[in-house]
Parts: sequence; structure tokens; C-alpha cells
Amino acid sequence: MLQSLPELLLPWFEKNRRDLPWRRDREPYHVWLSEIMLQQTRVEAVKGYYERFLQRLPTIEALAAAEENELLKLWEGLGYYSRVRNLQKAAQIIVRDCGGVFPRDYERVRALPGIGAYTAGAILSICFEQPTAAVDGNVLRVVSRVLASEQPIGDERVKRGVARELEKCYPAGCCGDFTQALMELGATVCLPNGAPLCGACPLKDICRANLTGMQEKYPVRAAKKPRRVEYRTVFFLECGDKIAVCKRPKTGLLAGLWQLPDVPGELTVGQMLRQAEDWGVHPRNIRKTVQRVHIFTHVEWKLTCCWLDCAQENGFTWVTRRELEEKIGLPTAYRQFLAE
Repeated sequence: MLQSLPELLLPWFEKNRRDLPWRRDREPYHVWLSEIMLQQTRVEAVKGYYERFLQRLPTIEALAAAEENELLKLWEGLGYYSRVRNLQKAAQIIVRDCGGVFPRDYERVRALPGIGAYTAGAILSICFEQPTAAVDGNVLRVVSRVLASEQPIGDERVKRGVARELEKCYPAGCCGDFTQALMELGATVCLPNGAPLCGACPLKDICRANLTGMQEKYPVRAAKKPRRVEYRTVFFLECGDKIAVCKRPKTGLLAGLWQLPDVPGELTVGQMLRQAEDWGVHPRNIRKTVQRVHIFTHVEWKLTCCWLDCAQENGFTWVTRRELEEKIGLPTAYRQFLAE
């Protein structure tokens, strides 16, 4: 059944493909960057980031040589910061070992930091017309519905099996378009939330889920584990026109990034003042407190932020609001308090 996918999908894709910035050429650096940015992030959110990133770092060599603060500032708000750190590590390897030329061998591409089977398949098929499948959630959803598959799509063995079957179907000379057509169908027609748009689908006459009216049964997923909830108290410390920031630990969530000072737990007002005194900033008064929630993939942070006027700069890095806006990259969990 999957063998008929190219003849059905390619004409549809030619007419319905979205005009996306990373589809305007097949430069490996551009495709690679877009695929990394699009992991866990919506297309509309990525467009501006992609164009700004390339304006500042237009080549693999420029990415390899970028300073960390600049790199993190360009990525600010996209989250999952290990993605951009791995992007730079991979760029440095490509410059050092490949003369700045993106490799074409699957194993060499797969060995680069931050590049998994999906990203390697996308780059090699789109840029180099190799029959390497790129199997992400969109593609798994399409295939699961076409086959009415009962196999859970979170299982790595299932993903590898889907990739092997799709690679048997890749049409010579149209590998890149076939990869993108599968992605596009999952993103715009075979939707993940709510009813899929089966009436507009080029696969509707071969899709077992559609033919049996069971579209929303598929794909099958294993039950998710509940997110761990953590309470934290965040401190917006101001001394004159300066705001306190510090670096997070080098390991763990948001490793090594700038943050507003915080401590575990939900402190009372008295505890907040004592904590600030312990830091030696001599708090004058608490101007206000707000509560916010920030959700990561596996953890939910319940945040209480307090604004403190301080008499002394001590123990942290103190920066102006302008420096925070232009130079210091803060994760969204903390940056949200700048707008309060």
C-alpha cells in the first residue's frame, strides 16, 4: 500500500506546498538549521528566528566561531537550548574535519552532535536526493492512519520499521520532495489535534482509517507519564538601574544559561526577605509578587516571582534592562517576568 504514496503525494505537494523560508534552496546548512529549530517548535514561531539567525551567522564557519552569549541570544525564546549548543558543536566538527562542507555519508551525518535519525534522513533526502526516510510525528501519524496500525508510535522499533518501509518507496530524483510531502501532509491535512481534513487528503482512497471512519483512533500512543511539578521562587532584584542575573548550573535543566536568581520552594514574604539578606543585597522592600506556570516536556514549574528594591549590588552579575534585551539570553521561564 505504501508503494503508491509517491504517485499520490507528489502532485498534491506540487500544488499545495507552503512557501517556507527554508524551502527556497537546498543548502544543507539551511535545511539542517531549520530542522533543528523545528524540533518541538511551531513553524510560525520558527520563521523569524531562522531568518535572524542566518542574517547573523550565514555560514557553517560563522556558526562554528560564534560566541556562546551571541548564540544563546539568537536562540532566546525557542527553548531546548541544548539544540543550539549541539548545532555549534556539529558545525565545529564540520569545519575541522570536513573543510566546512556538510558530509553526505549517513553514518558521518548521524554521528554529528544533535543529529538523530530523523534529521539525518531529512538532510540527506532533501539536499542530496538520497532515499533516506525522515520519520517524525507527522510522518508516523500519516503512515499509522493509512495502515490503521495498532503499533504504538513512541516505540523506537516502530519508527525504525516505518523508516525501512518508506525507504522502499522513495522515487529516484524526487527523494527530497517525497520527504517534504509526507511532512506537509501531516502538518496541514492529517492533523494531530482534532479531526483530520480527510476530504482534502490525496490518500483518502487508500487510507484504512478514513475508509473505516476510524481516523481519530490512530495513531496509537502509550500512556504518558504525568509531569513532575516543582515549586520555585524567583527574585527580580533591582539596584538602581541594574538587575541581578546569574548562570544556572552546568548540568541539568537549562544548563549553563542565564537566569534571574531563584531558589527551590514557594517562600513566604518573610523567607524572601531573609533569602535576599543572605545574598547580601540588603533588600529595602518587596514591590510586588506574581505567580506563573512554565511547562517543559517532563516538568512543570510553578513560579512565584518577587520584585525587590535592593541597596547593594552583591554576589550576582548586575546588568541594565537594555543589556538584558540586547545581549543576555534569558530562557522564557525567566524572561516572562521582564514584561510584568
